[in-house]
Amino acid sequence: MRVTVNGTSLFVDVEGPALVPDGDTMRDKPTLLLLHGGPGHDHSIFKPAYGRLADLVQIVYVDQRGNGRSQDSDPSTWHLDQWADDIPALCDALGITKPIVLGWSFGGIVAMHYAAKHPDHPAKLILQSTMARMDVDQVVEGFRAEAGEAAALAAKAFLTEGTPETFAEFGRLCAPSYSPDPAFPSFEDIQAMMRMIPNPELTMRFMSRERFDLRGELRDVRCPALVAAGARDPITPLASAREIMTGLPAGARLEIFEKSGHFIADTEGERFFALLRAFIEAP
Repeated sequence: MRVTVNGTSLFVDVEGPALVPDGDTMRDKPTLLLLHGGPGHDHSIFKPAYGRLADLVQIVYVDQRGNGRSQDSDPSTWHLDQWADDIPALCDALGITKPIVLGWSFGGIVAMHYAAKHPDHPAKLILQSTMARMDVDQVVEGFRAEAGEAAALAAKAFLTEGTPETFAEFGRLCAPSYSPDPAFPSFEDIQAMMRMIPNPELTMRFMSRERFDLRGELRDVRCPALVAAGARDPITPLASAREIMTGLPAGARLEIFEKSGHFIADTEGERFFALLRAFIEAP
């Protein structure tokens, strides 16, 4: 469906009911709102893997403003403040209260800014493979460690120039090292990327120009927070997860996945989804 939010139309998909029979009453299930990566990607990266949580939560997928099926908006509104403000507005439109918000990669950046700007809105926050600031040198070193000097140079060129040529080289030399699996990209990974509706203009502009730093505002987050990080993630390195933990209030939890890069759900899925279920079910 499409939902009008802050002057634009966002594409939304829902998996699982919000109300389920429980004896002689109807029980509310919590809502899990999934924020995809990119920017310039869409919600399809979560499917079908995250659907295994639909027995526990109602899952709401959204293509964020400027992304996927929600590209028809003013490019001047494609920025962190607007993406963060779209979340409570979307929840208001759908009648969602106290969502559990999971942000992966770029989605985690948006989720952190949202939780700091609207601290009373989320019930819980899950930050998967993400960063609190864009540190080009840190990312370049991540690619150097996982993929070598050519990938490091390609990453630096893309993150500083953001041209179609450097974007293409980044995809050729850097994307395969997002996961340490030597078979990546597999046939399934390629299919998943082909299902996505990209917005390369947004990707190039954000990655090469946006120099955000959310570390100072993380102290404003009030809800329980879980940070999941791959030890071999080149684009959001483990150092980024540790920076997030330094900024979050006491009680936040960091889980490191030693065998994983950026795609934890693919490489260590059983442990990852067990962790999510335990975090969601915890009081």
